[in-house]
Amino acid sequence: MRFAELAGRKVAVWGYGREGRATLAALRRRLPGQRVSLICSEAEAEQARTFHGDALDYITQEPYAGLLWSFDIVVKSPGISAYLPAIREAEAAGVRFTSSTALWFGENPDARVIGVTGTKGKSTTSALIAHLLRRLGRRVALAGNIGLPLLELLDTPEKVDFWVVELSSFQTSAPTHLAVGLVNNVYEEHLDWHGSRERYVADKLALADRAAVLVLNGLQPELLARTAAHAARRVFGSEAGWHLAGGQVCCGGEVLFALAQLPLPGEHNGLNLCAALTAIEALGLDARAALPAVRDFVPLPHRLQTLGERAGLTFVNDSISTTPQATIEALRSLEGRPVSVLVGGFDRGLDWGEFQRHVQLHPPLAVICLGASGVRIAQQLAAAQPAFRLEQRISLAEAVAAARQLTPAGGVVLLSPGAPSFDQFHDYADRGRAFTQLAGFDPQSIAAIEGLGIA
Repeated sequence: MRFAELAGRKVAVWGYGREGRATLAALRRRLPGQRVSLICSEAEAEQARTFHGDALDYITQEPYAGLLWSFDIVVKSPGISAYLPAIREAEAAGVRFTSSTALWFGENPDARVIGVTGTKGKSTTSALIAHLLRRLGRRVALAGNIGLPLLELLDTPEKVDFWVVELSSFQTSAPTHLAVGLVNNVYEEHLDWHGSRERYVADKLALADRAAVLVLNGLQPELLARTAAHAARRVFGSEAGWHLAGGQVCCGGEVLFALAQLPLPGEHNGLNLCAALTAIEALGLDARAALPAVRDFVPLPHRLQTLGERAGLTFVNDSISTTPQATIEALRSLEGRPVSVLVGGFDRGLDWGEFQRHVQLHPPLAVICLGASGVRIAQQLAAAQPAFRLEQRISLAEAVAAARQLTPAGGVVLLSPGAPSFDQFHDYADRGRAFTQLAGFDPQSIAAIEGLGIA
């Protein structure tokens, strides 16, 4: 959909997060005389009035089908599930739903886009691709779910060779075209939005239908089986392509880079690098020539981010971890060190069985459960008679205090919750900043993602 299709229509923007604000700004530039309604909370409406005054019509009640029927087009923020009954009923009545991401793609049909998705690692993989392409002398935009809505770059006068766009599972149906689509992995997540694991996987793989070349994780049989019909598919993680072996990054039978030189901890980040290199080759470029530049890559905040040492303890911020599988990978990256790990948060009912089996085989020093899901996690771990210290706390502050007491000098306090943050925090970044402050570091020092935008 293009902005021209919104002209003269009854249009609503649903949500006043960053995507919603970017949409309103773009509408003001492209369609200055267009009357627009904003569907949002009372608090968001107060914020919006500061910038827009009476230029918008504000709707602060919970949208129902009858209300949505009064619009021709609704630009929906990604966090609002497309499967809500009110949306389904409105669609059946002829209301069209779109998104800021879809509008950007409609306005940029010739852009060369690398779309990146996956349950875990998509931000790091996107940033790695952008970093390596820039080192090859290309002009690159890094945007999307990573923290910069595409519409904020809509009217840039700069020529861009490649657009690296991170796409959440809420956004993978928005692109109309992708030069390369990359699916890093698929685990269980966001079931509250998608309704089932099957639908979650199907929505993730909507990206495959839009990709001229599809890059996949060869270590996930489900992904391989479900995309077998794709005409142009490249695989990483398996011996034929970019993969890891014996602590080395390899391509086919060629050993090219020591994993220890990667400024990102853990084998899962080595696989993220393999994914990025495969995507660069899919563009017809020399990935081997780009590989040495990975030494200069600056890791993203809240992703196994070593904050530093306080009172003999090392603090690691992995607040981005919102699945048990991510917490397992965090523990693997610190194997051999005494670790007290903080887990729990908003409870989406995810299965912690695999985590339980992992910590039974590879016990950390302590597991400290907190937040809304902490009770359930602690009960499941206690039932297996764990060989580690098991504690339960309500707040993050209490959990950090317990970790300080339990962890000996030289040990690690790891925040890797395996759950979303919004039982106690606005988002994972808010949670990560709180942990950083509780650990004794400046939360402002970890805020920025290097490389966002065009460079």
